[in-house]
Amino acid sequence: MPASNSPTEDAVPFHIDTTKPSIARAYDAALNGKDNYEVDREVLRQLNEVSPEVKQIAWDNRDFLIRAVRFLAGQAGITQFLDCGSGLPTAENTHQVAQRIQPDARVVYVDNDPVVLAHGRALLEENDQTHFMAADIFEPRQILDDEIVRKHLDFAEPIALLQVATMHHCTDGERNPSDIMREYVDALPSGSYVAFTHFFDPEVPEHSELARGVENILMNSPMGIGLFRTRAEIEAMLPGLDLVDPGLVLCADWWPDGPRIKPLDQVSHCIVGAVGRKP
Repeated sequence: MPASNSPTEDAVPFHIDTTKPSIARAYDAALNGKDNYEVDREVLRQLNEVSPEVKQIAWDNRDFLIRAVRFLAGQAGITQFLDCGSGLPTAENTHQVAQRIQPDARVVYVDNDPVVLAHGRALLEENDQTHFMAADIFEPRQILDDEIVRKHLDFAEPIALLQVATMHHCTDGERNPSDIMREYVDALPSGSYVAFTHFFDPEVPEHSELARGVENILMNSPMGIGLFRTRAEIEAMLPGLDLVDPGLVLCADWWPDGPRIKPLDQVSHCIVGAVGRKP
């Protein structure tokens, strides 16, 4: 196994730059968290000018994560989770949902945001089945070969890979997002699952205008990337997977917890999710 260049769990970076917005902290602000700064909230205010309900896209994403992990740990019986771009700890994190159903479930979180790593370590000090590593999630080989991943996850048994609200922060540059996802999927053993969400351009006038408006704010903010891709572009990031019913759908429509008694906010039409099984 190649040597790892990523920091160990005891060498997490601690410097936090509060002069530039952070993707993780902006999500935290949208979820009404406390681990964010004025610079992060300013991005959210700009997004509110495009859509006053813009926070709902973060809640739809978070609720999807909870339901998907519940399915993976319960129905699919998965006990190993690799959560890429995990973001800031909040209520109902992946390990909490999974370990409530599978007490022996092991979770490795991956992120490279210093504030995420600092808070993550503090949260998990008393949970010896959950681990953090600092790495760039768009460099799959670095993560797949990392000593923390290889120590705590058994690649001879099914693994759940979580790429939830991550790949829309990846450009179509030298590392194409479809190629990145293929490298991850190829490394997973048979019977593994992928849970995936992505900002979505529905390609209909009403919702596409909103999607492109939010994208424009994100792309022109100091935070950087936030691409709203089409269904075909997103499906290309799920190579060789058998999608669990109902397939790639709005996050709000992926096995909701109850009947819908009010219409979806417009922004809810601009994020989709799926869970797929590797044959």
